Amino acid sequence: MILAVTLVFVLGYLMIIFEHALKIDKAVSALLAGISCWTIIALNQMSVEASEHIGEDLAHAFSEISSILFFLMGAMTIVELIDLHDGFQVIQHWIKTRKKIVLLVVLSVIAFFLSAVLDNLTTTIVMISIVRKLVYHNEDRLWFVSFIVIAANAGGAWSPIGDVTTTMLWNNDRVSSLHLVQHLFIPSLLNMLIPLLIVLFSGRLNGHLSDSPTSQEHLHISAKFYFWTGILLLLSVPLFKAYTHLPPFIAMMAALAILWLISEIDHPYKFPETKESPKPTVRKALSRIEIPSILFFFGILLAISALEKIGQLEQLGAALDQYIVHPEFIALTLGILSAVIDNVPLVAGAMGMYELPLDHVFWHQIAYAAGTGGSILIIGSAAGVAAMGIEKISYPWYFKKISLLALLGYLAGWIYLYFHF
Repeated sequence: MILAVTLVFVLGYLMIIFEHALKIDKAVSALLAGISCWTIIALNQMSVEASEHIGEDLAHAFSEISSILFFLMGAMTIVELIDLHDGFQVIQHWIKTRKKIVLLVVLSVIAFFLSAVLDNLTTTIVMISIVRKLVYHNEDRLWFVSFIVIAANAGGAWSPIGDVTTTMLWNNDRVSSLHLVQHLFIPSLLNMLIPLLIVLFSGRLNGHLSDSPTSQEHLHISAKFYFWTGILLLLSVPLFKAYTHLPPFIAMMAALAILWLISEIDHPYKFPETKESPKPTVRKALSRIEIPSILFFFGILLAISALEKIGQLEQLGAALDQYIVHPEFIALTLGILSAVIDNVPLVAGAMGMYELPLDHVFWHQIAYAAGTGGSILIIGSAAGVAAMGIEKISYPWYFKKISLLALLGYLAGWIYLYFHF
């Protein structure tokens, strides 16, 4: 049974890694792997009593997984509702400079902080839409978009709601929001600043953009209102959890309910609906959230819970302790691996391998490594894959121009974290 479950998981994992080559959505591979692993476990339980225990274990795993999924669904819906009201145009109206290096710094800093409130994938998509209205030269735009990926991944690492992996650690009481910010803000900032400083002193982006920016339309007051209200509600989620001690998904659903109520009172039906401009309702926002991503998280976390059930994660943790003695180097290795392998199963696996207390330094190292290590390769993070698809960034171009910069930023942040905590 153990061998069969392990083989199914490895096969599913390989299908996820080679998603683009196989042309099979990773959500399909994850769902098949998770369901197959638990089915094998169930079929190997001969007694009724053992089967009942399997049901209890599966129910426990599902309760943990569903809390993460509902959290993500709430956050995604709030973001989509802001976007439906053109709230992210607020950011575009902040940007006035046409000097390349200044614009690069401004966009990176905005992405860094915005990612901590939204998430790295959403931030990347929003920022790319802004870059497309400001930068028309293709080579320049590739540089701007690549640095947005680095900044968004770095920004998501120090916030409990900024990246799915930090959300997983926070939901499962591995890290607290306050300590996560205290420990990871400076390492994450270094992760972004080191590549920026290298480009600044290399002179690669000296000069001004030769083209004129797209004329900015008047910003409607509802756009400002929904942008700032949505941001404040998202920021309130960790505070709600800290004061009530309720699970984070309750706080996120409360934030969604408040914004939903506001949008209902605001009478969204007063907006004329066209094919290009649908009514900005929560129902419309729900129809726009990325359901395949939700199903991917469900499938892969289900598979990881099966490995935990049969004791494979505990054995893997013991093996890593034997060959890589120091936990911080395990975190460093997992971070580099996340440039090739999806960081969600890596973090889920680490949580199953080690039983360490809340806010143990290892969990902060894992949060940093998994959140930022994916920037080393364009395929290493959801933000990178999105940028690759939208801007047609080639793997060789990113590897040649950006990978070393991202690696140096990653190592700089990790060294700081290693010596200060």
